[in-house]
Amino acid sequence: MLLTRFEPFKGMQNFHRIIDNYPIIEENRAIKGFVPNVNTREGEFAYHIDIDLPGMNKNDISIDIDENSLIISGERKIKEEVKEEDYHKIETSFGKFERVFSLPKNIDSENITASSQDGVLEVVIPKQDKAASKKRIKIK
Repeated sequence: MLLTRFEPFKGMQNFHRIIDNYPIIEENRAIKGFVPNVNTREGEFAYHIDIDLPGMNKNDISIDIDENSLIISGERKIKEEVKEEDYHKIETSFGKFERVFSLPKNIDSENITASSQDGVLEVVIPKQDKAASKKRIKIK
């Protein structure tokens, strides 16, 4: 008699691997999730967020502030597929995305700017002038 070790979750590991690689079908098109790459940096006078959004129209991107969060969202729409006689392949990701960034307390939310150039969206979040936020209180 041959004994084998029972591994109850082995089948689930294979199932998760299959599901994670399976594209979501939407309107008879294969869509994979789109998560843009982000670079953040802090300068002397501002915080900078750079997001790679090649091929996206600025009208398809939203930038919102909700309490202490900066929310950048949008949708990269699928383009017409190119079909050649010998191949058919799409490697670009499409779909909706949302990135949320926690904002520090020392920002000037009234003067946040955003610009897009060469497929990179740059959001500049200016810092408040530290001298303006200081105040001396007299004791009565």
